[in-house]
Amino acid sequence: MKYSSIFALLIAPTLPFTASAETKPLTPETLWQIQRLGAPALSPDGRRVVLPVTRYDVEEDEAETDLWLVPTEVGEARRLTTGTATGGRPAWSPDGKHVAFVAKRGDDEQDQLWVLPADGGEARRLTEVPTGVNTPKWLPDSSGLVFISRVWTDLDGWEAQGERMEERTDRKMTAYVWDRPPIRWWAHWIDDRAAHLFRVDLDGGEPEAITLGTGLRLSERNLGSEGPGPEGFDISPEGDEIAFVADSDPTGTDTNFDVYLIPLTGGEAVNITEDNPASDNTPSYSPDGRWLVFNRQQIKGFYADKQRLMRRDRRSGDLTDLTADWDRSMNGAGLVWSADSKRLYGSIDDAGNRRVYVIDADDGEARALTGEQSFGGLALAGEDAVLVGLRQSFVEPNTLVRIDPREGTVTKLSTFNDEVLAGIDFGTYESVTYKGANGDDVQMWINYPPGFDRGKKWPLYLLLHGGPHNGITDSFHYRWNAQLFSAWGYVTAWHNFHGSSGFGQDFTDSINPRQDDYPYQDTIKAAEYFADQSWIDPDRMAAGGGSFGGYLASVLLGRDHPFQTLVAHAAVYNRLTQYGADYGAGQRRFGEHWEQPELYAQVSPHTGAGNFDTPTLVIHGEEDYRVPLNHGLELFHTLQNRGVPSRFVYYPNENHWVLNAQNSIHWYHTKRDWLKEYIGSGP
Repeated sequence: MKYSSIFALLIAPTLPFTASAETKPLTPETLWQIQRLGAPALSPDGRRVVLPVTRYDVEEDEAETDLWLVPTEVGEARRLTTGTATGGRPAWSPDGKHVAFVAKRGDDEQDQLWVLPADGGEARRLTEVPTGVNTPKWLPDSSGLVFISRVWTDLDGWEAQGERMEERTDRKMTAYVWDRPPIRWWAHWIDDRAAHLFRVDLDGGEPEAITLGTGLRLSERNLGSEGPGPEGFDISPEGDEIAFVADSDPTGTDTNFDVYLIPLTGGEAVNITEDNPASDNTPSYSPDGRWLVFNRQQIKGFYADKQRLMRRDRRSGDLTDLTADWDRSMNGAGLVWSADSKRLYGSIDDAGNRRVYVIDADDGEARALTGEQSFGGLALAGEDAVLVGLRQSFVEPNTLVRIDPREGTVTKLSTFNDEVLAGIDFGTYESVTYKGANGDDVQMWINYPPGFDRGKKWPLYLLLHGGPHNGITDSFHYRWNAQLFSAWGYVTAWHNFHGSSGFGQDFTDSINPRQDDYPYQDTIKAAEYFADQSWIDPDRMAAGGGSFGGYLASVLLGRDHPFQTLVAHAAVYNRLTQYGADYGAGQRRFGEHWEQPELYAQVSPHTGAGNFDTPTLVIHGEEDYRVPLNHGLELFHTLQNRGVPSRFVYYPNENHWVLNAQNSIHWYHTKRDWLKEYIGSGP
């Protein structure tokens, strides 16, 4: 097998829009003027894209999403939905006549499935499902759709489901009872419903259950705000079979996602991955029906284990690992097939970028199509093999583009944010490499302030990314925007410390189980790198991060470091009380705390509290179930008891992230004021 990759040093990026004569640095308020583009749906002929576009009303703290029709040859976009309708998860019918989407419109209390004529006309509600609809996919003959709904399995019929929904809404007794986990996930509690697949005809009628009688359920641990994602199931090109992902573990504490096959009409579900004790996911049929590909992990209990691309021959059942010799992961690749079933295209996390790769479906040979910037949301269709996706970078939010599937050249298709972006004075940025723990190369992004002058000394804000196995790519971040921090007068850096994804599996797994060690060393080495630069003031350096980044900030608190202040957002402070997390009930790869008490003491920041003396800004959300609120409270109280200057910022309606517009603006301004107090701003 042959693999190629493109590594680029990006110093002064070319802006994807025309800057105006008068520009101003990026502000939190301007950040919320930017419209956010969702995953594109490409018409079967490849000529048109249906694109969800979300805009925000900061004053009302509300969001509104509409669907737009964008030609794949450069031209004018046209709005398909208007007003208060919220359009999401658009999907073209295979015959190109309709666009399906999920929305609440009119009197809808839950998201319903709507169908819109592609050539114009009014949308028609296709379902009245009391438990709601998400993730619609068309049958190959365009006769109907398959969707997911979370239902009570002890009830028969939709009327009974509706009565139960109304009862739960109106009841005064509010208790829920669990006999097994999971009980909550990221930002929501998981009730006693289960996610299942249903089919509905294009002409309407009562949706029919597909997976309801299997004793399985689509994984609740894949649930997001809109429910399980489209990667959870796929429909065969013949239209008679569905591949779906379910957790085969009956206990709730030993997750094992498997790929199952079931007839479209329901019946027995067959597990085709039961030989693998680790997780399998993301099934996808080839257009010719010959192959079923899916992702496979081999290390049980390690969420960042390399996801291999497996190809199953549907005739013989033979299985081939297409990427056995390639040290990159299929995680989040969003693979799409070429029409002839000979190639797959995916967005691959690769050394600080998400590059578009083309992968040969026969021998697994992979070739990078793109180099700089990051791409996702891929879709491919039409006789001319039209490939579209979303491009982004540190200075460009998601933008719809067309990508040449042979040469990788990119054509910009959308202009939704051009006017806003043209008024922003973005700084430059670059990728550098320095020596970290063990003398290994560590890649780091540096964002410079607008008007940066190397002849002056600037303060540093070193960002600590989350995960820990989520590498920072050349991407536009709304929650931790490096260009926005730089606009305040800081050199802002983001290092891909040991453990980060995109740099090979050995690098990713190198921090386990001592997650406090190499990332700490890499952070100190990064600070030393900057202290050696003539344009950095070593007496004005700060570091901060969220989630694992908050954990790493808490680790720094208890050890030697050069930072004048720290920011700890959603920080894991006590590894023992982290058992209250949404994944607290789960088998630990390296043993439980009663089996490894010394290890837990070594890696838990709270054991270093006797050394805390650095002013720290602590931030946490009430609805954070990934890192529960007690961590922020424990950290803040410890700092206060030690007499360390500290501030606790609490958001009662936020989860692991700060997602609401007014809270986000407050978050940015609070951090700006804190940093300025302790390290000043500007040269």
